[in-house]
Amino acid sequence: MGRTAERPPQRGFRMDGLTYFPTETAHGMNHAALSFDSAPTQCTLASPIAARGTGLHSGRAVEVRLVPAPAHHGIHFLRTDLGVAFPARFDTVVDTRLCTVVAHPTQPQARVGTVEHLMAALAAAGIDNLVIEVDGPELPVLDGSSEPWLFLLDCAGRDAQDTPRATIEVLRTVRVEEGDAYAELRPTDHGFSLALSIDFDCAAIGHQAMVLEMGSESFRRELSRARTFVQAHEIAGLKRAGLAQGGSLANAIVVDGADVLNPEGLRAPDEFVRHKMLDAVGDLALGGRLQGRFVGHRSGHALNNRVLRALFADPANYRVLGADPLPERAAA
Repeated sequence: MGRTAERPPQRGFRMDGLTYFPTETAHGMNHAALSFDSAPTQCTLASPIAARGTGLHSGRAVEVRLVPAPAHHGIHFLRTDLGVAFPARFDTVVDTRLCTVVAHPTQPQARVGTVEHLMAALAAAGIDNLVIEVDGPELPVLDGSSEPWLFLLDCAGRDAQDTPRATIEVLRTVRVEEGDAYAELRPTDHGFSLALSIDFDCAAIGHQAMVLEMGSESFRRELSRARTFVQAHEIAGLKRAGLAQGGSLANAIVVDGADVLNPEGLRAPDEFVRHKMLDAVGDLALGGRLQGRFVGHRSGHALNNRVLRALFADPANYRVLGADPLPERAAA
């Protein structure tokens, strides 16, 4: 038998008809809210760094190399096996089934999947310009969280660039829905925050909700270690569909009813909603550095991408503070 999952403490506050629970440090005390890295200039890595691992869905061995890039370059993927590069942006997303996949707009075979964990780490670390070299169609899943990516970024170090950093300020609320699930971006007068709830018909997960004022340290402490998860009865179907070929208890939480099958148990009682919030941070990073508030219920990669497309569909929804936030958009 696996370890029975603990339920999150029953306290919190109501918003949008849902109960949200504030985050806590390991010592049980609320920590001060921080804004995302507030440096006024763009940043890249101080030196290249590489990693090897297995793709969660492809099951393929893959090598990735993170290479510093000049100011205004943005974050780009380079498929070294194909010799094709393309930007990591919301409008290059081509698939959102169980992960976020980006691709070259006119060469769809040049694609990279499971980008959200690395994108979240880059956003938290304040990295604006980078080339992500990868020799296959998917980034390595590592341990299923963003923590190993943060470790690599810490080892490489940051290099500040003498160029203003852009922020995209949300001016009007935009909302997308699918059934009872929804995702919104709302205006706020400072920073970037998220409020997210999930609801699974599974005793180990159930209903969980969380609010977080995002910052480099708050992401590191509260979200970075949260792993991707799956229900045991879904695994066979996913493998038949060609997904989760590289999944294991070493890189994902597996739940079966009220049981967590991973021998070490959970890293936090509400690790499930924390990982969903981590995913949202990574997905939204494909839209640039945001000033706003994300509110979601049962949202996933698809709604996260759709709300960005809704935001940028109308110039009245946002304004750019600082430099131009995105290169010219990908061709249709």
